[in-house]
Amino acid sequence: MKIISTEFLVGAVSAKQYPKENLPEFAFVGRSNVGKSSLIKSLLNRKKLVRISSSPGKTREINFFNINEAMMFADLPGYGFARVPPALQKKWKTMIEEYLTQREPLIAIIFIVDVRRKPTELDLTLKEWLEELDRDYILVITKADKLSASERSKQVKQIKAAFMGKNALGFSVYSSLKHTGRKELWAQLQKLSREDKKTLFPEEERG
Repeated sequence: MKIISTEFLVGAVSAKQYPKENLPEFAFVGRSNVGKSSLIKSLLNRKKLVRISSSPGKTREINFFNINEAMMFADLPGYGFARVPPALQKKWKTMIEEYLTQREPLIAIIFIVDVRRKPTELDLTLKEWLEELDRDYILVITKADKLSASERSKQVKQIKAAFMGKNALGFSVYSSLKHTGRKELWAQLQKLSREDKKTLFPEEERG
């Protein structure tokens, strides 16, 4: 996908602050230090992007971006970062729960895990939570360049077995450094966006 424009809209901490644009929306969520910011910048082909922090655990709002006036990205705070006080973790959980349960334009979650790590309790809890909420997700396995081909294959198999549940729409093995998987992931996002627009605006499809 050719990125013409990316616009930061708002950093929201509650539903009343969410953007009013009714565009297909994708939310990015994963443990802190999982490579979420790098993934977003790779997808958008931007070395720098306003409101994306380089420090794990520093995203304290849900940051919304308008992409090409055609879709929205929502960057959710990471979870499980040891240096974040428990009170702030609780605040983030409440904020994320409100978003996942109330955000109508949300099509799917980009559920990000590190290829080098074994599934954690927090990751598995999020997967179960998404399935309880009946929220669809795409599993994105990041940092693919950090392992050899044989090690990567073994890890991907274990991760898929743990996370590919009933609401999983697909998966992508991704390297933000080399942009491996970028074309394939964009293809999934564009397909879902087109399907969503057909549902919202069926008359446009009839011409």
